[in-house]
Amino acid sequence: MFDVLVYLYETYFRPDACPEPAALARKLSAVGFDELEISQALIWLTDLTAAAGAESNSATAQSTGTRFYVAQEVDALGQPALGFIQFLESAGVLSPAQREIVIERALALGDSPVGLGKLKIIVLMLLWSQGTEPDALMFDDLFSGDEEAAPRQLH
Repeated sequence: MFDVLVYLYETYFRPDACPEPAALARKLSAVGFDELEISQALIWLTDLTAAAGAESNSATAQSTGTRFYVAQEVDALGQPALGFIQFLESAGVLSPAQREIVIERALALGDSPVGLGKLKIIVLMLLWSQGTEPDALMFDDLFSGDEEAAPRQLH
């Protein structure tokens, strides 16, 4: 599913540039993606769009408080993912409402813990779906999918 999402991100500049779901499914199939992956990705994107629409009208959109995670969220997301979400929020990349969408979409995967590479794709897809692009340095950090790579040198 994540291969399909990355392909959409790289192929279509904006989500409204994507064809209708049926035509998009045919194009993705012609490119070589599996029907199950395509279906999962399109459902996931539809749910992302619905969550983004609902969250923008919620009280979370105006929140300035601290987010506390319940044990199930900590177990499902894992410490690396939670730390990265906190980093993105403190850097101003994610608003509280966007943070909640990222968490919801990550939990919807059913993976435990959610890998950092998948979390980065979720964040990219959220920003893409909202027509926002992170600055160049943040984009590089988000798009580096190799979570096993050696840490960067700061010199």
